[in-house]
Amino acid sequence: MGSARSLPPPDTNASALMQALKKRKTSREFADKPLENKLLSSLLWAAYGVNRGDGKRTAPSAHDWQYIDVYVADEVGLYRYNAKDHALDLVKMGDVRAQTGYQDFAAKAPVSLVLVSDQRRFPADVSPHDQLLFAAATSGAIAQNVYLFAAANDLNAGVRSDIDRQALQQTMGLAPEQRIIVALSVGHVPTATAIKASLRSLLGRE
Repeated sequence: MGSARSLPPPDTNASALMQALKKRKTSREFADKPLENKLLSSLLWAAYGVNRGDGKRTAPSAHDWQYIDVYVADEVGLYRYNAKDHALDLVKMGDVRAQTGYQDFAAKAPVSLVLVSDQRRFPADVSPHDQLLFAAATSGAIAQNVYLFAAANDLNAGVRSDIDRQALQQTMGLAPEQRIIVALSVGHVPTATAIKASLRSLLGRE
């Protein structure tokens, strides 16, 4: 190999996107405060909303098959994001956030997004292996959209794959062809006082 090619430092202030990328991070601490409906609306559109007249989305999917559904769990109930109408369709009443991850913060964050792949939307000649690869790729793009929206709006976000999928699938009433890929928690940044109290609790000093 030849010598390394040097690059100038990135201009992280060049645009709002660059500034959001600079701030992007995974967080597991959330304020005890609901996510306002206006913020949730913008978050869901950024994640996987319709951004063109032909129905295409803010995140890519193979051949535009749109096989990922975004489910929203909060303290009130479980909803499916209806991107076409930009609305939340109620799936069931009740708080299921604790089932969206093994970690304690999953139950406490105001909103959990669950990304589900519907295998029935793939053509019959797409192998299960490729279906999973496509679903993972699209879910990754959606998750990054969530992270960047969170960074740009002073929110915390954290993605996780550590989920009891069988139990959550049953709770959500999903069909066998629907597969849970990942979940994300989103919420307001906690105050410094709340963070210190959480640390003291973890260290057994409360």
